[in-house]
Amino acid sequence: MTRQFSRRSMLKATGIGIGAGATALATPTALATPADAAGAPLAHPGLLHTRADLDRMAAKVKAGARPYAAGFAKLTANRHAQSGWRPNPQAVVYRGSGTPENYRILYNDIHAAYQNALRYHVTGEEAHADTAVAILNAWSGKLTGLEGSADRFLAAGLYGYQFANAAELVREHGDFDLGRARELMRNVFHPLSDDFLTRHNNAVVTNYWPNWDLTAIACVLATGIFCDERALVERAVEYFKHGDGMGSVKHAIPVVHEDGLGEWVEAGRDQGHALLGVGLMGTVCEMAWNQGIDLYGYDDSRFLKGAQYVAKWSLGGDVPYTANTRRKGAIGGWSGSETASGVAGVDPSMTRPVWAMIANHYTKRRGLPASYLTRAAAKAAPEGGGGDYGPNSGGFDQLGFGTLAFTRDRVEAAAEAPSPSGAASDARGARPHASATPVPGDDLAATGFGDAVGWAAAAGVGAVAGGLLLLRRRGWGG
Repeated sequence: MTRQFSRRSMLKATGIGIGAGATALATPTALATPADAAGAPLAHPGLLHTRADLDRMAAKVKAGARPYAAGFAKLTANRHAQSGWRPNPQAVVYRGSGTPENYRILYNDIHAAYQNALRYHVTGEEAHADTAVAILNAWSGKLTGLEGSADRFLAAGLYGYQFANAAELVREHGDFDLGRARELMRNVFHPLSDDFLTRHNNAVVTNYWPNWDLTAIACVLATGIFCDERALVERAVEYFKHGDGMGSVKHAIPVVHEDGLGEWVEAGRDQGHALLGVGLMGTVCEMAWNQGIDLYGYDDSRFLKGAQYVAKWSLGGDVPYTANTRRKGAIGGWSGSETASGVAGVDPSMTRPVWAMIANHYTKRRGLPASYLTRAAAKAAPEGGGGDYGPNSGGFDQLGFGTLAFTRDRVEAAAEAPSPSGAASDARGARPHASATPVPGDDLAATGFGDAVGWAAAAGVGAVAGGLLLLRRRGWGG
């Protein structure tokens, strides 16, 4: 099984001929380390998956390790993950009532591209990479616009971030038209998403629930990373932290209760949209993390508190809710308001593939207790992807397959933690956000090296010294 694209394809991707004087490309390092200097290159692959992630999936599946093998079986059983998939590109995609909707064609093709690309990275079977490339090239060569009702903004955000993630996995393939894919992101998906964050479809800023902003943030961030435009990355990060709309973290999670749960405002709407919002915020945090930017830990890990709240509620638990009144209407036009006075009803059987990524970050990378996230992830495992959760758009809002892609061993996690400067750091120097400190009474010997670093930082012990102390406790050092 080969773990890289063929030498022919890799050489073609760089324009190097395969003559007598041609030399092989260097093998990529296990972890791409993003630079923190303004204007410096961004890390690739560096959206939802890094090179280390892809190598881990391949190694674990090859070894038959649980739960990776079950996650991979879920992937191979999906009809979108087959190399025989043929794309059906459209010049204009429509989403929204009153339009000749055809957006289902787009999201089915994007998920087929992503699933085939992921399957390639696990198995090395180039037929899957070729299929992903054919799908993405077909769309970048034909799609010129997204139209419809306000839902066109959802189409831009959701399918924009997903297209970029699928394309990121095959960006080195010799037949992939990277330049054209970048133009599609810049000219079709990104403009609508950026405009929504700026003008909110000419509505008052609270007219739209958090998931609308979050789709746009995800697309702007994915465009910035995929197209190597740091200004777009910074735009998305700034909006996540301080944006006026309901999708910024302090508006999506406006109240933190004494029990540590952060009230997810969209829980006052319905369960499906709350799950969508949590999944999107997790997607934004993961893509930023892979560029050395810690949004997971921002504001004392506020997202953890919100995700725990939604997980507990979705599992059927009781959660508090503060009545929320939001203004609605168009700027210079109609106006009104809407009040959510309590949490909506839940169906504990409802699930979406959103939990594994979030649970693994907080419990495996950071060593934090997150019992509701852990329970939700276990209940959803093995997570599937588009096509496994029904034929409608809600079943395709997340790329999924988190059991395969995001299950982690604690030992490996410290090497991935961003340093205080924002750049990725190696295990010896990594210092997670202060909130990553294990709670008193946690068995440090049961945690990994990354957890020891967080503990040492909080205790005033140097990261290296703390790590060595824990390694000795585990019998790994002198």
